[in-house]
Amino acid sequence: MSPPADSSPHPTRRNIVWLTLQYTMRVVFMFWLRFQVRGLENVPMTGGGLVLINHQSFLDPPLVALALQRPVSYLARDSLFRVPVIGWILRSTCVMAINRDAASTASIRMALQRMNDGFLVGLFPEGTRSNDGNVGEFKPGFISLIRRSNVPVYPVGIAGTHDAMPRGGVRFWPQKVRVVYGKQLCPDEVSRLSVKGNEDKLIAFVRSAVEACKDEAQAWRDGT
Repeated sequence: MSPPADSSPHPTRRNIVWLTLQYTMRVVFMFWLRFQVRGLENVPMTGGGLVLINHQSFLDPPLVALALQRPVSYLARDSLFRVPVIGWILRSTCVMAINRDAASTASIRMALQRMNDGFLVGLFPEGTRSNDGNVGEFKPGFISLIRRSNVPVYPVGIAGTHDAMPRGGVRFWPQKVRVVYGKQLCPDEVSRLSVKGNEDKLIAFVRSAVEACKDEAQAWRDGT
């Protein structure tokens, strides 16, 4: 697949910024968080896709993307792109800038374009970090992406980041963190539930898959 026409990183190859951050974070996180993953074989090396993840901490986006050999394109508020260094890092790692005043339409257009360009797009359907580490209610925003795209949907569960850096925390503590990449959601079931009027069933179906990955990650972390 050819790179997209804009200045974004290649959808399946990490640039030098990504690779440098990946190496640095891998050393830090594997030592400090005893970070381990399972299910990498479920996410192919090429092709667009929608990655849906439970949200426990600010650590979740880099940790979920860390073990993959291809970038994950997240959404971040545009104000962060004006922060020195941080903005440069975000622009260099295929993060999409979004203006909250136009979030409902702009985010959908950008995410769809990225997936059409062959990127993995990562979303946290809870919309905010969990207060207790459990999987919260899912917001319906991801439904538009499923309906308007024809890409695989991958559930991902993360456990341990709530203890490492809970909501409101400013530093992260040594903890065990586990990430489980689930198998692609059944395309036939996703298609059936994507019909208008089935929104609640689709949300429940997707949330159940993400929660199953999170529960597996938690059991692995607990050694059970």
